[in-house]
Order: sequence, then C-alpha cells, then structure tokens
Amino acid sequence: MSSLRVLQRLQTTGSAPPAASSGSWSWIVSSCCRLRTGPGSEPRRGLSVSGRGTMNVFNREMKKRQKNWAACLQDGHQYDYLRDEVGSRVADRVYDIARTFPLALDIGGGKSHIAEHLSKDIVERLFLTDVSEKTLRQRRKSEILTHCVLADEEFLPFKDNTFDLVVSSLSLHWINDLPGALRQIHQVLKPDGVFIGAMVGGETLYELRCSLQLAETEREGGFSPHVSPYTAVTDLGNLLGQAGFTMLTVDIDDVQVHYPGITEVMTDLQGMGESNCAWNRRSMLHRDTILAAAAIYKEMYGNEDGSIPATFDILYMIGWKPHESQAKPAKRGSANVSFKDLSKIGQPTTTTKS
Repeated sequence: MSSLRVLQRLQTTGSAPPAASSGSWSWIVSSCCRLRTGPGSEPRRGLSVSGRGTMNVFNREMKKRQKNWAACLQDGHQYDYLRDEVGSRVADRVYDIARTFPLALDIGGGKSHIAEHLSKDIVERLFLTDVSEKTLRQRRKSEILTHCVLADEEFLPFKDNTFDLVVSSLSLHWINDLPGALRQIHQVLKPDGVFIGAMVGGETLYELRCSLQLAETEREGGFSPHVSPYTAVTDLGNLLGQAGFTMLTVDIDDVQVHYPGITEVMTDLQGMGESNCAWNRRSMLHRDTILAAAAIYKEMYGNEDGSIPATFDILYMIGWKPHESQAKPAKRGSANVSFKDLSKIGQPTTTTKS
C-alpha cells in the first residue's frame, strides 16, 4: 500500500512532474570551470579548500551511492514531493529579487527541482551540479539553457567571480565543511551576486529520532544515532557572516508530512536518497527494535486517524556578496533621534502663539 502523504500548511500546486528526459545527454563544461583530473588531484576527505581541518561527520562516498540508488528506482518520482515543494519556495525567493541573472549555479540541484519553477526571463543560463551522475541524467526539462556538471558540493570546480546567482535546495545538510562550502559559494559569486539556499536543519525528524532511541534503549540497553545531526537556525546567520555575506536573511519553515507508520517514513527517506550516512551510524536495526519504535512513535506522536507525523525543519538563507553599490549601515553615533523619544510618538503636541 502506498503511503498517504498529507502536507500540513502546504498546498503543492501544478501538474505532476514531467518524466525524465530520454533525449541525448552531454556533459558541458565551459571555460569558467576548472575540473580536477588525475589521481593526484582528488581532494582529501575531511579537509576544506582552505587547508584547515574540519569535522568529518558524513561518508560522502556513501551519500553518492545512496543518491545513485534512489535515482535508479522506477517509481522514484513519487519520493520527490518534499524536494519539489522546497524547490518552488526557493524559486519564489528568486522572483522576489527584481533583476535578471545572466548566469546562475544550482549546487546539488539533482533533478533540477528549482529550475523547473523559473523562467528564462529571470535566469538566462544555468549550471546544474550534483555528486550523483545518475540523478543528473534524470534532470527535468526547463526553458532555461542548462549545463550539467558532475561536482561535489564541498569542492566547486568554478573560477572566482563567475555567477550572478547561486541557489541550493536540500543538499548542504550533508556537507562536512559547511563553513568552507559557504566560503566557496561566496568566491564564485560576482560582486553584488546573491546566494539563495534551503537546507534541512533544526529539530528535523525529532519524532523518528526519539522513537528509535527509546526503543533501542529498552530492547538493547543503549542506542546509536540513526538520524544525522543538523545545523541549528541560530548558527546559520553566523556562518553566512563568517563566509563574507552581507544583508543576510534567515528564516525557517516547519513542514509536517503524515505517514501510515514508521516503515513508510524510513522507506520514503531511502527513496529520497536521504538515509543517514554518518560514519558512526549502525548498519542495521533489529526487527524487535523496529516494532518497538513503531509502537512508541504512534503512542507519543500519533494522530487520531492512525497516521503519524514526520517534521522537517527547512532553513532558508539569503546572502549577498558585498559591492560598493549596496546600501551601507550608518556610522555608529550618527543617529539624531533617541529611543526615549519613541514613547512620544502619537502624543498631541502643543504650540504657543507669540
């Protein structure tokens, strides 16, 4: 039985997504790319571009295998509902900026979930990157001239000051060196270019996390992490500022999806290519633990109709690369109105005639 999905506070409009293109495929790399070739050019795992050490939390090779596996599913399109919705919301933020972008970059764009919601009047040319070749081969058609590049989000193969716009949707939460990745995005942007991104963060899947931990503690005397760690919304603004972005905007959406049971939750995560790939994960769950987790999930979080919710916290971010034309903050001490005068606003004023 296919899982029932009811998105609270979400109304996904439009027709079903178009089928994957079966036409000719070509890898297009323009002069703005400097691709690494040869065995000696492979980037070292766990190191940022700047050469400084970083936490090595995720197995990036496993994440690529997970995404390739998900892309091979015959019914893979039925797991794209979350990416489609978030991609449309990122596109809405692009439309909010009243300008045309001659050259844009979509990092970890997968099947092009953002570009299908954009028009060529807004973005004239797009570079679509992803770590999974099989996912890129299933990209959806759009009216924007698109070039596909197989590239890791942690090591962008583009020259500095290349793009007018960089977007990313539901990809950055699997990066080991998020500060380094944001610095690279800042570098490839032109001055006065803008970065608009969305990533999973906050307390995402806390229902699944708590249920598995309680069940594993009860049945096995301890628990292991089965849901990957996520970035807190309170840290995102600092990370963008440290990367060099200005005029920052950070907001969060809580998306709830309803499923028949815990098995459907984990099946859909696997179909999305969103299974845990942390190095310290456990490779398997015992059957008794899963049954106990399913009972705990329904008891603690279940709805009256028998379904269970899964919460996704989507963090949205907008940052600009500095340029002399941008508005500058006023100098400290230049204000000519005191905060204590705010209480006088709206009070009647008296005038004296001489």
